[in-house]
Amino acid sequence: MIANPEFQNQPKMFWAYIRTLSQHLGSTVRGEGQIKIPTLAEMCTGLGELGLDPRKIAAGEEKPTDLGAELHKYFGYRAEVLNGFVESQLMNAEQAQALYDELRKKSKYECPTPMNKQKGEKAKPAYFTGIVNTLIASSTKGAECNYSPMKLTTVTRDGAAVRTLSRRIDGAFPGVVNPVALWEIKEYYYTTTFGSRIADGVYETLVDGMELEELREREGIDIKHYLMVDAHETWWELGGRPYLCRMVDMLHMRYVDEILFGKEVVDRLPILAQEWMRLVAERG
Repeated sequence: MIANPEFQNQPKMFWAYIRTLSQHLGSTVRGEGQIKIPTLAEMCTGLGELGLDPRKIAAGEEKPTDLGAELHKYFGYRAEVLNGFVESQLMNAEQAQALYDELRKKSKYECPTPMNKQKGEKAKPAYFTGIVNTLIASSTKGAECNYSPMKLTTVTRDGAAVRTLSRRIDGAFPGVVNPVALWEIKEYYYTTTFGSRIADGVYETLVDGMELEELREREGIDIKHYLMVDAHETWWELGGRPYLCRMVDMLHMRYVDEILFGKEVVDRLPILAQEWMRLVAERG
């Protein structure tokens, strides 16, 4: 999923309203399993309950200001893309395993597939990570790639360190020193509750995105940043839908370049990997 350009140049204040209203009004329709689109009246009521001025978004009961109209339009877009596209892309464990087995049989290139962090009967290969790694290896014909960096990402220029990111990420192309692309993978097939560990993973991606934004704005160095997400039950049924909303917000705030949901990786990763190859070739 790429961002809708219509919402990419919104000021930080716009996203303050999106986050505030999403938190206060809720992101989902209770009992229906769908992402919510608050009405103008609901947004005004919510702002009033929070001690904020509803007149910033509405000149009357049915007369939105420019800000109010944009907020309502974005809420509608976010709900449409999540309800209509993202849910259909997310796989369960059985579907992910079948896709993983299919891709591994076709691939001529070796790449790692780590185990998940579950125990007992739930201890399995990390299927989505294996799918991602296999697609990258096949698309780049086995080119250099760090599929599991155990070091912090570092950016250098003329023999000097420019930035070192705060967190270890899940993958870097071609490596963790001066990469052209970084990615993070969030797959949780066998969890039974949506806990803080899963929620924290979303915020970790946000921190990385903020550091990369600062690098881009201050140093003119652009590193592509991707988030790859799967597990239908976890993200859609166990309480993850508000966090999917936050991911879509993060995409439009330009903290990630693209989010790949579930089986979407099959079509998009080969295209992205070829772009990474081109970027590496251009810098020599």
